[in-house]
Amino acid sequence: MDFSNINYVYFLGIGGIGMSALARYFKEKSFQVAGYDKTPSVITEDLSRHEIPVWFDESLDALPAEALNKEHVLIIYTPAIPSNHPQLQYFIKENYQLLKRSEALGFIFNARNGIAVAGSHGKTSVSSLVSWILDGTEEGITAFIGGISKNFQSNLVNRPDSNWVLAEADEFDRSFHRLFPDITLITSIDSDHLDIYGTREAIVQSFNDFIAQIKEDGALIINARIEPEIEVDDSIEYYTYSTTEEADVQLMQKKVVDGKYYLDVALPNGEMLEDLEFNLPGDLNVENALAAITVAYLLDVSEGILRDRLASFSGVIRRFDYQLKTESIVYIDDYAHHPREISSTINAVREIYPGKKLTGIFQPHLFSRTRDLAIEFAEALDLLDEVILLDIYPARELPMEGVSSELIFNKLLTKEKYMVHKEQLMDFLKDKKYEVLVTMGAGDIDRLVPEIAKILTNR
Repeated sequence: MDFSNINYVYFLGIGGIGMSALARYFKEKSFQVAGYDKTPSVITEDLSRHEIPVWFDESLDALPAEALNKEHVLIIYTPAIPSNHPQLQYFIKENYQLLKRSEALGFIFNARNGIAVAGSHGKTSVSSLVSWILDGTEEGITAFIGGISKNFQSNLVNRPDSNWVLAEADEFDRSFHRLFPDITLITSIDSDHLDIYGTREAIVQSFNDFIAQIKEDGALIINARIEPEIEVDDSIEYYTYSTTEEADVQLMQKKVVDGKYYLDVALPNGEMLEDLEFNLPGDLNVENALAAITVAYLLDVSEGILRDRLASFSGVIRRFDYQLKTESIVYIDDYAHHPREISSTINAVREIYPGKKLTGIFQPHLFSRTRDLAIEFAEALDLLDEVILLDIYPARELPMEGVSSELIFNKLLTKEKYMVHKEQLMDFLKDKKYEVLVTMGAGDIDRLVPEIAKILTNR
């Protein structure tokens, strides 16, 4: 798409993590940028601080005057915006230039050498780490990250002089089919978004269709665990990574010293990288590090830069994010919203705090996901000593008859389990003592985190 006739970009759903990164990108490219979102958030507040106005009124009267000159205006919207949204309906009726978020990202991504990070989970952590590593090189990287990197304090890394761009390739709504990468990395293929795909077989096929979009002479990097399910054309390079089984990039040894991880990693050329320092806990984070190391290997990143960037990587906000850490209480917040992510988070906490009582507060995300994976959610949450279950966060969905958090609650085997409405959570927490507390979920549970931390601190 030719953006040369555009001077104003208006975002519908600007508070979304992917949308806000695009908004920042266009702002840094000297476009006028503004947008609508349903409710204020940390993201919208930060956008406003960076001179990107955000409105929370969906009426046509709320549209800024600049958005009415349709000849020079581009509208970017997210699928989370309802089809009957008044502003969206107006823009469609008046024949504005409209792009879905995935289309806009595709135009930017496909114009450069692209690295796409896909997978049911792990995308954001891997994208952040790869971006941090490549930012340390002379070439640099422009990156659209699905979370706020602690190192960059942003979800956008913008190096206009770099030939490389990285993006998270989202399988929801088949958005990743807009991207044609030089390097594709797939972390996992789990049963998720069954409201879109219907069956696991359809999910796998969609990932294989995405793999087929890798440019000729490009490369594929995959977790060895999913290797049996993928289809690879002979024209591309192909690398596996694993912490537990034979792979091209393989963890040979892991040591934990004073809370820090030291990794010995075998590379495809037979070399061994010993004692790589890495400070994020849990086997899943180590697996993510191997994925990033594989990208660094393909792009000939020097060992010195790789070592420095692995050791200095701070992670992503809401990914195993310590909120409170004292001798008497530990509080961690995590974005985990799929059963495998929940299991990985809990197991990582267990590894660090063996023998401690572990309490988890979980907010299910989406009615359809709760319906489809209720048994798996219960099995994952049963790894906790105590479960506090909140109501479902609906996100883009309307309520479904017979679907509530009780589907999970009734399948929990743990005896210490509680159903609590979000509005009642603070009162529930005030009178209880905790050793290790973890909040998990992809809805609006993050807005409760500061108050939870305050209650625990003041106790």
